[in-house]
Amino acid sequence: MEDIEQVTVSIGDAAKELGVSVDTVRRWADKGQIKFERAPSGHRRFYLADIKRITPRNLRQIDERVTINYARVSSHDQKQDLARQVQVLEAFSGSNGWQFETIQDMGSGLNYQKKGLQKLIKRILKGDVGRLVLTHKDRLLRFGSELIFAICEEMETEVVIINKSLEEISFEQELVQDVLELITVFSARLYGSRSKKNKKLIDGMTQVVKEVNN
Repeated sequence: MEDIEQVTVSIGDAAKELGVSVDTVRRWADKGQIKFERAPSGHRRFYLADIKRITPRNLRQIDERVTINYARVSSHDQKQDLARQVQVLEAFSGSNGWQFETIQDMGSGLNYQKKGLQKLIKRILKGDVGRLVLTHKDRLLRFGSELIFAICEEMETEVVIINKSLEEISFEQELVQDVLELITVFSARLYGSRSKKNKKLIDGMTQVVKEVNN
C-alpha cells in the first residue's frame, strides 16, 4: 500500500481538496506557502498529506492579503461626501486591525471606466486583495456590482458592506443623477445627441425625475 506521505496530486485535485480555485493554489505555491514538486512534464504535483493538514483556519492565515477600502461619488460637488466615506471606511478597517489601502473614485455609478474601479479590479484579479470594504453596495457600481462580487468570490476576496440601508440624502441625489445620465445615453442612441427629439425627451424626463425626487 502506497505511503500517503509520498502521494502527490495535480493542482486541480489540490484545489478540489482545499475547496478553493486553481488560481488560489497556484498563488500560494508561488509564494512558497504550499510545497510542490515538478513532474517530468513540468506540471506541479502537491503532497496529499500536506494538503489534508491544511484547515480552514490555516487558510485564513496563509492568505494574508491587503484590505482595500473603495469610496466613490458622482461629481466634484460631492467632495465632502467622498471625504466622509474615506473617514468611515478607514476608521472601520482600522478598528478591525486590518492592513488597508483606500481607493477613491469620482464618476457615475454607471461608468465602468473609472480609474479607481479599473485599478481595483486588476488588484483583485492579481490575487492581491483579501477584503473589499464599501460603505454601501452601490458605491461600487449602480448596476453590475454583482459581477464584481462574483469575481471577488472566485478570487476569495471577502466583501464587507458597512451600511445595508440606503437612507442618505446624498445617495438619493446621486441616484437621480445616474438615472438622468442613463436617459441621456439611451435617448442619444435613439435620436442622435443633437436632435430636437433627444433634447425634448431629456428635458421631459429630467423634469419628471426631479418632481418624483421632490
